[in-house]
Amino acid sequence: MRGVCWVAGRRIDESVFRPLVRSNVEWISQTPFGWMKSADSTQIQIVTEGDIYWGETDRGLAETALLARSFGIRTLLKPHLWVAGWHDTVWTGEIKMKSDDHWKAWFDSYRSFILHYANLAEKNGMEALAVGTELQGATLGHEKEWREIIRQVRAVYHGKLTYAANWDHEFEAIPFWDALDFTGVQAYFPLSQKSDPTLEELMAGWAQPLAMLERVASRTHRSVVFTEVGYKSSDRASVQPWLWDTQDRVNPQQQARCYEAMFRSTWRKPWFKGAYIWKWYPHYDTSRSGDDNNFTPQGKPAEQTLSLWYSSREVPAEGAASRP
Repeated sequence: MRGVCWVAGRRIDESVFRPLVRSNVEWISQTPFGWMKSADSTQIQIVTEGDIYWGETDRGLAETALLARSFGIRTLLKPHLWVAGWHDTVWTGEIKMKSDDHWKAWFDSYRSFILHYANLAEKNGMEALAVGTELQGATLGHEKEWREIIRQVRAVYHGKLTYAANWDHEFEAIPFWDALDFTGVQAYFPLSQKSDPTLEELMAGWAQPLAMLERVASRTHRSVVFTEVGYKSSDRASVQPWLWDTQDRVNPQQQARCYEAMFRSTWRKPWFKGAYIWKWYPHYDTSRSGDDNNFTPQGKPAEQTLSLWYSSREVPAEGAASRP
């Protein structure tokens, strides 16, 4: 899977997919949201129209997948939960109910949520579906409930299934990988504790994550896909890659090195089957990329790195990413 994480926004047309084709992208992930008022709320609100981005509506998701397919680009539908408000959000891994009865009610609500999107994915021919994303508070200790959810999803959806597990121990502890088609990992592994590390230092930082990933792949007999992997174009991109903080010094070369290290470390592993780069805006203004220290590779050296690796079934030659 040579993918990017598609950012939903306003209505699109065919033109927004041409840069993806030039960068050899073959998959996009799309992310609709379910809404929870708090981390212990038992109700998940499904919002399919109204005060949300067009690209997150059912119609927007379907039209985006259809347009992508016309360019040979397939879709992983990856529903996510948003907990609390816009400015006071709680990470989904912290979802925790107050009692067994509350957990039952939450799973009933979650089942309705994910089956809605399973039906949407089936109706619109989306090629893959994640049954959940970063829900370690709800996955660990609830194997029975998740196996039942997967069973019901498979009854209505016939594409490939995964779960997008957090990098920090959740992916190692998931007990139901055997019920899915591949292992999904949100791969924000810290690689270095210093600013602006070298390529060699970044590759050394992959040693421990690679060992963990290989153990999981061997134990589960499932291939691994990075359902998200991303680095900001900043000095400390590799220190805590999951942070949205944009105060670091702009350093697009460091972002490119982080991706180069990721690809060189994983691409030839027999258990590794692809990545989705966080993130890709359909209407991004590349004229401002030189001052942008956020995640997108668009208009930056990282986009060249991505394009080169996505074009190749083998490891590109040393230094090839820097060629014009």
